[in-house]
Parts: sequence; structure tokens; C-alpha cells
Amino acid sequence: MSQEDHTPSADGTVLCADGLARPPWAVNDPLLRDYYDTEWGMPVHGEQELFERISLEAFQAGLSWVTILRKRPAFRTAFRDFHPDTVAAYSDADVERLMSDTGIVRNRAKILATIGNARATLDLRSDGGLDAFIWSFKPVATPKPRTIAEIPTSSPESIALSKALRKRGFSFVGPTTMFALMEAVGIVDTHLLSSHRRGASGVWPED
Repeated sequence: MSQEDHTPSADGTVLCADGLARPPWAVNDPLLRDYYDTEWGMPVHGEQELFERISLEAFQAGLSWVTILRKRPAFRTAFRDFHPDTVAAYSDADVERLMSDTGIVRNRAKILATIGNARATLDLRSDGGLDAFIWSFKPVATPKPRTIAEIPTSSPESIALSKALRKRGFSFVGPTTMFALMEAVGIVDTHLLSSHRRGASGVWPED
């Protein structure tokens, strides 16, 4: 029986062929499964690394994450590995170059937002930098979902982070997008309590 044949368990997860339960979004595509097993929820630090994550989350808005994941190598090429200084210096000619790049999501508003966010990232350097800024919104406790239905899509901290980033000149950083970022980079752990990935980040060892 293939993984696609499996139906969700009572907690909303899917028991895969390897005997491990995963959320439905991480089951059918090998790229998503590997991302879930090795990358999603692990702590991410560094200005360039977090700028990339913010940028990809912005491009994901309205699309599936697997679309972005498949295009990530092309995004990294197009945006020079998301080096903030390089992207911040992009010109109108670079915008047109990106709009003609079939390897990425060709959305002018999101491209312009990424360039603007790079410039906002540079501005944050005088106030501790992007890494410290984002991680300062780590909550005092992480969600402890027992079922997929109990996993939140936003939080007071993601709302506060969204507002703070907007105030600093960032865009495409809504509360839901920022909660997804916080999940992806390990600021919160929304793996189910029964998941083999619960606590893997080491950020919330008490769980």
C-alpha cells in the first residue's frame, strides 16, 4: 500500500509506509516528507538565513509550500542566496530580470517586497539585527497540540512580530505568515505531542 492510500488517524496524522505518523501535508510528496523530517521546525539563526525564510514565506502566500520548495534552488540563484546587501541594491533592471525568470514565482509585488525587506533588514543592524529581532518574539511556552486540529495558525506573538516588522518597513509579513515562519525556524514547536519529531529542535526540551 502506498502512502497516498493511507487515511488520517484520529489525531489527523497519516501513518506512512515507514511506520511513522506525519501530518497530511508532509505525506505524499517526497520533497515535503524530507523537509518535514529533517528541516521544518529546526532552529534557524543568522541574518541571511532568516531573510531567506521571510522571503520564501512571503512568496508562498496564496500558493502551496511544495511549489516554493521545488523552486527554492532557482530562488536562491535569482536572489544571490538571499544576501541582504546584494538584494537591497537591486535596481529596476533586476526587477525586470526577476519578472522574466520562469524558475521563480513571478509576482511583482512580492519581488518588490523582497527587495524592500532586504533594505529593512539592513536598517535593523543598528538595533541588534534581524536574528535577535525575530527570536525576541519567542513565547514563554510552545503549543502542545494532541491533534492536527489543535495546531494554531497564529498566536499573540506572531501578531506582535507582524506588527513590529511592518513598523520597521517590512511587507508580506502578516500574522499567519509569521506564525508559519516561527514554526519553520523552531521558535515554536507545533509537532503533535505524539510525533517522532516533537522536541527535535532542542528549543523546547521540556516537551
